Amino acid sequence: MKEHIALSQTRAWVERVIMKYNLCPFARREVEADSIRYAGIDAAELPRALEALFLECQYLDGHPEVATTLCVLTGGFSEFDHYLELVELATSLLQMQGYDGVYQLASFHPDYCFAGEPEDDPANFTNRSPWPTIHLIREESMARALAEYEDPEGIPERNVAFARKRGSEFFLSLLAGIKKQ
Repeated sequence: MKEHIALSQTRAWVERVIMKYNLCPFARREVEADSIRYAGIDAAELPRALEALFLECQYLDGHPEVATTLCVLTGGFSEFDHYLELVELATSLLQMQGYDGVYQLASFHPDYCFAGEPEDDPANFTNRSPWPTIHLIREESMARALAEYEDPEGIPERNVAFARKRGSEFFLSLLAGIKKQ
């Protein structure tokens, strides 16, 4: 039941925040193509979570119709520092398993805070999600999407400006509405 709720809330976040406000200009195409996989990972320990992430890479290997996977961590990693440790180890694991250049990771967390930035900076909401989430992205697909996009380097700056203009209360309200479902 918890996994179903987490995946449903994550899907709603992608549609109502990421896509609606164009935080990722490539999300709409994938949502409309139904090529995003939402995978729940019920693991509180690093080894189990890493194994599940590796299995998701193998799933992507065998399913080219799936553009990307959002791995939603439903069993742990609510503490941001513990989550960051997982992301660091997952990045190393992908390299060790030969996935460097095949998949890249993007990270999202309810308490996401960019290094060196204050916790209350609205810009942090560009990476805040309802649940701890690791996004596995096919590098080949990302390279194609970036090549077609006029100003890919400007995406982060545009998102930060948007988040700061809207403010934390705006995003807190959006996330609270999603968490109520």
